[in-house]
Amino acid sequence: MSDNTKFLLDESKLPKAWYNINADMPVPPEPVLNPQTLEPVTPDFLSVLFPMSLIMQEISTEAQIEIPEPVREIYKLWRPTPMFRARRLEKALDTPAHIYYKYEGASPVGSHKPNTAVPQAFYNKEAGTKALTTETGAGQWGSALAMACNYFGLDLEVYMVKVSYNQKPYRRMVIESYGAEVYASPTDRTNYGRSVLAEHPDSPGSLGIAISEAVEVAATSGGAKKYSLGSVLNHVLMHQTVIGEETLLQMEMAGEYPDVIVACTGGGSNFGGFAFPFVRENLRNGKNTTIIAAEPAASPSLTRGTYAFDYGDTAKMAPVVKMHTLGHSFVPPAIHAGGLRYHGMSPQVSALVNNGDVQARAVPQLETFEAAITFLRSEGIIPAPESTHAIAVALQEARKCKETGEKKVIAFNLSGHGHFDMAAYDAYLKGQLEDYEYPAEAIAEAMTQLPQVGG
Repeated sequence: MSDNTKFLLDESKLPKAWYNINADMPVPPEPVLNPQTLEPVTPDFLSVLFPMSLIMQEISTEAQIEIPEPVREIYKLWRPTPMFRARRLEKALDTPAHIYYKYEGASPVGSHKPNTAVPQAFYNKEAGTKALTTETGAGQWGSALAMACNYFGLDLEVYMVKVSYNQKPYRRMVIESYGAEVYASPTDRTNYGRSVLAEHPDSPGSLGIAISEAVEVAATSGGAKKYSLGSVLNHVLMHQTVIGEETLLQMEMAGEYPDVIVACTGGGSNFGGFAFPFVRENLRNGKNTTIIAAEPAASPSLTRGTYAFDYGDTAKMAPVVKMHTLGHSFVPPAIHAGGLRYHGMSPQVSALVNNGDVQARAVPQLETFEAAITFLRSEGIIPAPESTHAIAVALQEARKCKETGEKKVIAFNLSGHGHFDMAAYDAYLKGQLEDYEYPAEAIAEAMTQLPQVGG
């Protein structure tokens, strides 16, 4: 065991390949379906939205996908990211547990999102794409893709969930500073946005609605624009596995191996990126790490959703996948963890939870901010509201160790900093933040609108 607090990898240790969980999935993958026909999608259908290189990654079963050198060169601006032993937090909790966290807030835009934004922009540029469209919740994905498009000379339209657009104006400014256009979704720029506003003029928006708008713009552009997604799909999570691969090397440096790992989940990108290499070690190499996905109690797709085929967006234009879902028409409450306000979950993460390889735990909003304050007053970093869910579960596990006297090793992914989320901290410190009840009736209604897939 190392006495160090900070574990830094040399640039030469930057992973040369992404890990593809499809190679080791313990259950066979379910097909991705065409939203119009509910039959398996064809490459031609997907090529309206994505370049063929990303489509091939999506369906690949090769364990390793080489990272192109231009992508690795940009990664080197911030990767490898640091891992820390949270010694001051351990002391504050008076726990025998050893707590480690991987810090993805070290990236230029302050989150894990550039890990996939850069390769997506690269592959689109390589395919001749001139412009991209996308959605963003808290603005982290929009910021990351705006940075990546700037590096590769691509235009970008971002549809930002309206509640986050208003709550997080500085992320909008970051997106615009990189040269992208950003709109509060639902907008009057798309047929679907106009239909939502006609029915719900005060709609706070949702990731499902924003995805619909971005997909519509790309699909009706006659090939002039492609669509880019920041979570959920396999190629997105695969690009993020640089996080977990680096963490494995850093745990070796620390001389320990985690008994428990935790990451927050909205669509699954930072969770998959951190956890999938550890899932591989469990499945292939006999490790026995407990792997926990932490989600908001107000948007609990893994813990309270149905494992079923559903549309990836509210307008039913995006592909249909089998996942834990709250229903594509469900609009989650306006919690501050905007990046976790999604009705569904990555098909791979969903399958692993359903198969018992990954646990899921929901955390109320007030507990997450309480955990964030405990963390930042010990470790000094202000975490993004999304990341506070992982911190809260890590603290739960560390407190269990105090009760039992067990000396477990706990590692979590701190997926981003909260410098642009201070309004949420202000509300919490003033006692104005509230917990939102799981809206069972709204979700039950949304469940009635799932697509009827045979078999």
